[in-house]
Amino acid sequence: MSEKQEPKKKGASEILLEEINGKSSGGSSSRRKLGQTLAIPVLAIFSGLVLGAIIIAVTSEGVYTAWAQSPLAAFGAAWEEVRIAYTALFTGSIGDPARIIAALQSGDSLEIRRAFNPFLESLVASTPYIFGSLAVALGFRAGLFNIGVEGQLFIGAIFAAFVGYSITGLPAIIHIPLAILAGALGGAIWGFIPGWLKVKTGGHEVINTIMLNFIAFRISDWLLSGPMRRPDSFNPVSPTIQESAMLPRFFESPIRFHLGFFLALVAAWLVYWLLFRTKWGFDLRSVGANPNAARYAGMSILGTTVLAMSLSGALAGLAGTNEVLGLNHNLAMAFSSGYGFDSIALALLGKSHPLGVVLAALLFGTLRNGATRMMVVAQVPIDIITVLQALILVFIAAPAIIRTIYRLREPEAEEEGVTIRGWGGD
Repeated sequence: MSEKQEPKKKGASEILLEEINGKSSGGSSSRRKLGQTLAIPVLAIFSGLVLGAIIIAVTSEGVYTAWAQSPLAAFGAAWEEVRIAYTALFTGSIGDPARIIAALQSGDSLEIRRAFNPFLESLVASTPYIFGSLAVALGFRAGLFNIGVEGQLFIGAIFAAFVGYSITGLPAIIHIPLAILAGALGGAIWGFIPGWLKVKTGGHEVINTIMLNFIAFRISDWLLSGPMRRPDSFNPVSPTIQESAMLPRFFESPIRFHLGFFLALVAAWLVYWLLFRTKWGFDLRSVGANPNAARYAGMSILGTTVLAMSLSGALAGLAGTNEVLGLNHNLAMAFSSGYGFDSIALALLGKSHPLGVVLAALLFGTLRNGATRMMVVAQVPIDIITVLQALILVFIAAPAIIRTIYRLREPEAEEEGVTIRGWGGD
């Protein structure tokens, strides 16, 4: 009789692959997992829209006036209020289909641009969200919670603005990349600091990045009140950047669609390539999935942490750079309307995957752009969009609610999303 062979021990790389990717179970299993992954965000968005409609209806004076006549009239008025509001939201963010068709039939280039401008403006609003969400998602993949995107965005904008207005005589082909790199460098420096503090002192990145946000805000205020203040203005605003540093726009004014959107898509592709096609990305995901197994495999936890926070900061810096070079063409106090903080939610909505992040950013950018027209046409407060976004995020953060409402089965252990190491993590 032959001796019974001992089972072969798994190597460190095999352990890591199982931790990160899960055990393969065939094509049908992969398709099922993909469907389950997409089901929660899609149903969360649908549920948010339904609850948003209910809020619009119950806060409308017309509905209560109609209720005095009959409940049926009240329901009819509620339906009309919701229809007008969501129609205005759609046409304000995507465009009026009838106007688009008429513009295309007329052949008038100006009318065509105006008809498509709501859609293009939604892309403009989505661009900083893409950069900021990629920054948060990259940190998540490495097991880090970067709450400092807003501060890194400010520092990146400061660096880009300074290079944009202080350096003269350069052609655009040199000046634009130089300003972009400066913005990325500023954000990377501001991301490097909490990464270095974490590995050297054990200070948690959540606390450090929150504190660095306030430092970045006050640095911005000081610079715009003194060293970077435009000499001929009493307002706290920097000089206008050189024309050679402005990101090209593809259409004439008032359309603001510019090169920054495509740069954001390129950044998303590069993040995907880094995470899933390179050794560095494998190290980042390994440390994020299981730092103990990664250390056993010989990976540098300290170096990976600093690298992840620096890259995350660079992406956040590009969000601020985009606003300066592509839209505002200067730096003003409080120029960001919370892009960095919203990006945390979008990274969660996109499951920390570059494609999911882009789609989530497009959704929120579209909602943000259409909110103004909804307020003007339907007399619905613009804050309703914020409530709508918050509802969607609540459903994403608590998927058990969606599973209970729509009777979805519980996921298996390996189907869970990206997790962040706790306060006591390495």
